[in-house]
Amino acid sequence: MSTVVNVGLGLMRSGTGRRRVWQGVRRRLYMRREAFGLRRDLSVPFEAPPAKIPVTVRPLQPDDDLSFIADAPDLPARVAREHVDQRLLLNADIPTCWIAVDTDGTACYMQWLIAARDNARIKAWWGGLFPELKPDEALLEGAYTADSHRGKGIMAHAMAVIAEQARDLGAQHVITFVVKDNIASLKGCERAGFTPYIEREDGWTLFRRRVRFRPLA
Repeated sequence: MSTVVNVGLGLMRSGTGRRRVWQGVRRRLYMRREAFGLRRDLSVPFEAPPAKIPVTVRPLQPDDDLSFIADAPDLPARVAREHVDQRLLLNADIPTCWIAVDTDGTACYMQWLIAARDNARIKAWWGGLFPELKPDEALLEGAYTADSHRGKGIMAHAMAVIAEQARDLGAQHVITFVVKDNIASLKGCERAGFTPYIEREDGWTLFRRRVRFRPLA
């Protein structure tokens, strides 16, 4: 049995997991959501903005402590849902997860940098939610900052540093998507050197999904 299936069964056994499943079913009956696609051109010099605390940004290692996305009975519903999403993505085995670690060695941020060669994995996991990457493009997805470390500018710093690593993947452009009402993340992306270039409309009607992309005027 696959790891993802095992994780899914484990979630179904928990209250948080069951709520997450039913929320997913309701979304597929009817849902509309709009997002901005943002892009950074790596050929344009850019200096990563400093975080308010020192952090080291590096690829995830097998022995890293990711307790900041663990399940717990006293978590607020929003946080519990976010943790479920991050654990599922982690167990999807999509390369490559990067993390930011503070001076105590505590992981406090995570995000995936995905190459064009993994287009098949992107489509298998997210469907048509992202445009197919061109050979000179990479995708940043799954950004998450620990609640204990928010408001410290870690996202903008880490995201800028991670984007630079796309050069090693042969990419010149790095793209990411943020829902329009997530103002904090949009500001973080801007500080990391990303600018909007496309709009995405994502919708479900009676379990049928439609994703449309529109260039920004």
